[in-house]
Amino acid sequence: MERSSKAAERRREIIAPALRHDPLLTAATWWTILAVILLFTLAGHTESQVRVYWAFQVPLDVLLAYSSWQVSRVATGPTKRFWRVLTGAGVLFVIGDTTQTITVLLNGGQGLTNGGSVQTACFGIGLSAVVIAMLAHPHPQRSGRERLAFWLDSATVMVGGAVVAWCFTADTRGSTGDLIANLAAGGVILTAAFASAKMSLNGNAPMHKAAVLPMVVSSAFNSVGFFLAPGSAVTLPAYVFAIRFLPSLLIAAGPRTQEIIARFDQTAFGAKRRKPYSLLPYGSIVVVFTALVVLLGRSGDNNLQNVEKSRLWGVIAGLGVIIALVAGRQLVAFHDNTRLIKELDHTLAELREHEIRLRHQANTDGLTGLANRTHLQEEMAEALDGHEPGTVSLLLIDLDGFKAVNDTLGHPAGDALLTGVAHRLTESVRGNDLVARLGGDEFAVLLRDCDAAAAEHTARRVLRSLETPLPVGDGAMTRANASIGAATAGPDADIETLLRDADIAMYAAKRAGKGCWRSYTPALAGVQASEAAQALQRAG
Repeated sequence: MERSSKAAERRREIIAPALRHDPLLTAATWWTILAVILLFTLAGHTESQVRVYWAFQVPLDVLLAYSSWQVSRVATGPTKRFWRVLTGAGVLFVIGDTTQTITVLLNGGQGLTNGGSVQTACFGIGLSAVVIAMLAHPHPQRSGRERLAFWLDSATVMVGGAVVAWCFTADTRGSTGDLIANLAAGGVILTAAFASAKMSLNGNAPMHKAAVLPMVVSSAFNSVGFFLAPGSAVTLPAYVFAIRFLPSLLIAAGPRTQEIIARFDQTAFGAKRRKPYSLLPYGSIVVVFTALVVLLGRSGDNNLQNVEKSRLWGVIAGLGVIIALVAGRQLVAFHDNTRLIKELDHTLAELREHEIRLRHQANTDGLTGLANRTHLQEEMAEALDGHEPGTVSLLLIDLDGFKAVNDTLGHPAGDALLTGVAHRLTESVRGNDLVARLGGDEFAVLLRDCDAAAAEHTARRVLRSLETPLPVGDGAMTRANASIGAATAGPDADIETLLRDADIAMYAAKRAGKGCWRSYTPALAGVQASEAAQALQRAG
């Protein structure tokens, strides 16, 4: 994770300077600045402003088409198809704006920023192709519920864009050209709204977010530009011309940005993880409420009353649709949350079961199913914590002659014998006593609430249970002899001392002839120490 973040940081350090110093973006920016300067310089000369407006559009359209084509060459799959469509749309914009430029140069700058029939047709076809390409671009959601949530969010954004577009197109009192211009403005807004939804919510955008941002921002300039002056205006202030011109630079900058990013970043295309939520639908709600407030404030003007009523009812209808969409989206989210809670409960139950299995495996001997040494010591620590002297006892059991069983009958017979002994030990003790296998042929029994006399009775009972031969496979039977050492915890006893005392008693039982039991006494410890010293002397 750290390595990938460092790589991404290095890519950003390379891409940012490349974008700042790109010659085409720099030239397009200065070209736009020059156009804006001319538009302000020619203020009051509308025909000249119109000629500048259309003539300066064409090079930016060429940049859009060229950059889109360059991106399509390195893209693959559905992303390549999208960029080819955008290249075709750029070519149509070049044809339409070039035709319009020739028209205004020959016939005078009439129509302001409204295009003629050829420009409008090229613009409409190109815009429609882009929308269709966006619709056709696949999205990575795998479940039907995820797809439904995506389209509900997208529809919320689209309705917000449609409401804004309606505010432009509702006034039909102007000429046909004005109506076409208004429809074009609404189309741009709708396309930008859909693009925003597709890019933000889909998780599989065909372009980088740095490339789509200027293209989406361009729609905001389009909206502002058409809002500042009605379509029926016969002249426009210079700043309105400038604001309506800026989207051409922003739209061209998007593909060029994508082209530069694709040079350095191999992950510039392809499916990306969809964000768990998006604020875009809520932004759409804010836009519609704002439009409603504005129209309610203007509806008192008698001169605009019919138009504003039409717009107001359109906004109210859009608001109702958005409320229904949001309610549907919340219902989907509610079902998703319910499903996630159920899945979480199921996962937690599985984890608890897995934890129980792991704890059982960690505390259990794999062959006999008894407690292992670790579990025995944990239980001993708990039993000895604050115990009353003489209430905790331990039996240490070691089988006599077990090696001979392994050598003569084989290890499977030895395993069968150990399993049988474990069963006999469990049957010979109380329910609250703990039987454990310490390893090899050594067993232990922790006796709670058990004094020395009761421990001796338990040791006798264990030896009697082992007198009956045990099956060891292939019809063979063998008797398990055992030596048992018993020890009872004193006032200062701990795990080590109790185990040591039981071990001393067990070896005393072996010295006594095996197949018997002995209880620990301090004298037994002295005998063992003396025997150990004699063994050392003989070895020396």
